[in-house]
Amino acid sequence: MKSADADFITVVSGLPRSGTSMMMQMLAAGGMPVVSDGQRTADTDNPRGYFEFEAVKKLKTDSSWIAGARGHAVKVISMLLGELPAESEYRVIFMLRDMGEILASQNEMLKRRGTTGSASDDAAMRQHFEAHLKKVWARLATQKNFRVHFCDHRELLSAPAEQARAVGEFLGLDLDEHAMVQVVDPALHRNRA
Repeated sequence: MKSADADFITVVSGLPRSGTSMMMQMLAAGGMPVVSDGQRTADTDNPRGYFEFEAVKKLKTDSSWIAGARGHAVKVISMLLGELPAESEYRVIFMLRDMGEILASQNEMLKRRGTTGSASDDAAMRQHFEAHLKKVWARLATQKNFRVHFCDHRELLSAPAEQARAVGEFLGLDLDEHAMVQVVDPALHRNRA
C-alpha cells in the first residue's frame, strides 16, 4: 500500500531530543509525505531540520488540519498526544532514548542558547519525564484508534536497515527502506550516556 492510500495518520512522537526529527527524515526519504511547515529551521542541534508543524502546538483549540493529514506523517511531542481527536486513526512511532542521553542533549541545546541548568534540575526533569512516559504509555494502550510501534534510538543507529523494515511493516506501507537507511548518520549521535 502507498501512503497516499492510508486511512490513518502516522504520528512520530517521543520526548524532546529522542530522535523524532531523524524518524521524520527517514519517513520523508522513504517516500511518505510529511506535514511540516519549515518554520523551525535547521540549526546546530538538528542540522537536517526539525520537521515540525506549528499548528500541532494548538491541537487543544484547533485540530481542523488533522483530516488532511491522512496518509502523511506528522511530528507530535508526547505531551500533546492526548490532544489528537478521537475520530481519526493513528499509527504512532514512539521514539525511545536513554534518559541520560536525552537530558545531556537537552542541556547542550540549552547551553548553546545561553541557558544552563543544574544537577538538581536534571534529577527533577528525569523524574518528570519518567512519570509522564508512564501516563502516556498507559493511555495509548487503552485507545482503540491508536496503534503504537516503539523504536529505540540506539537500535536505530546500530541497525538502521532492521529498524526501517520494522517501521514499514508496522505501517503496512511500501517505503523505500534503502533511502531511509541513508538518512541515519551515527556522527550526529553526539550526546551519549
